[in-house]
Amino acid sequence: MALIDDMTSTAASYPRLLGDIGGTNARFGWQAAAGDAPGKVDSYRCTDHASLQDAMRHYLDTKGLPPPRWCAIGIANPVVGDLVRMTNHDWQFSIEAVRAQFGLDRFLVINDFTALALALPALSPADFRQVGPGTAVAHSPLGLIGPGTGLGVSGLLPANSGRSAIPINGEGGHVTLAGASALEDAVIARLRARFGHASAERAISGPGLVNLYVALCELEGDLPEPFDAAAVSARATAGGDARCAQAVELFFALLGTVAGNLALSLGARGGMYIGGGIVPRLGERIDRSAFRERFEAKGRFRDYLRAIPTYVVQASTSPALLGAARALEDLQETTT
Repeated sequence: MALIDDMTSTAASYPRLLGDIGGTNARFGWQAAAGDAPGKVDSYRCTDHASLQDAMRHYLDTKGLPPPRWCAIGIANPVVGDLVRMTNHDWQFSIEAVRAQFGLDRFLVINDFTALALALPALSPADFRQVGPGTAVAHSPLGLIGPGTGLGVSGLLPANSGRSAIPINGEGGHVTLAGASALEDAVIARLRARFGHASAERAISGPGLVNLYVALCELEGDLPEPFDAAAVSARATAGGDARCAQAVELFFALLGTVAGNLALSLGARGGMYIGGGIVPRLGERIDRSAFRERFEAKGRFRDYLRAIPTYVVQASTSPALLGAARALEDLQETTT
């Protein structure tokens, strides 16, 4: 009887709306029934909508979808309490108010990199590309870091007794950035003078890539061009712009340092994963960069880190949507 009740309860939770909300884009997907992969995926620029609710309504109306029963979103922001104010965009909302507005039986809001971490075990080998040496150790912690509009950080801790792995919900992108060379020290000093606190996100993100380019120009007494992150990346890839190329090299070196720190902190012998939108778009440039050397450059723990594999997540569809779907199954009921 309990099994029948559980099956009935699960069926009643569909259809489900899934979201992956970043500082630049809001992606949505649909899960019509248990076992379905997220479908009807679409993406909208956050600046085209006044609020999360407007973007959700636009998606449902555009796709001609019925009201969902359950909804889970991963959002690029801390989720503490009912009120969510985005760090890298101007949206803010009450979790309970959104749940009531859409008539949802359950509305789960988690950090976007917590959602991505939950998706990692469900992705296929084709969704990853290994950078450098190392072999993953089964039933060990996984680390996750990802430069995008901000710098996402999470991980998965193994669990016993048949429980699902435990995701880490934190804000590791805002740790203090440290240099490993005189040039990096000088660049970080420029970031500190400009922002007060030189966090990892100030350098290892889309805006961070621009910050690195500007700081390098300033150190050489050059006037920086008004480039965005895409322009810096494109000019570095095309060649001919030494300052943009230097900014990308510095970006990868600092990413290696911070990823290595995270791997040590978590004991991430199950692998370190690199998500976010920037690194996959730069393609194989990471292989020719200082990333892996800096990942391993931890003195007496070089051999420990050399054994840890690093992977670029390159799934074609937003894996955080799959993570949001898994969160509805794996995480305890939380509507506020």
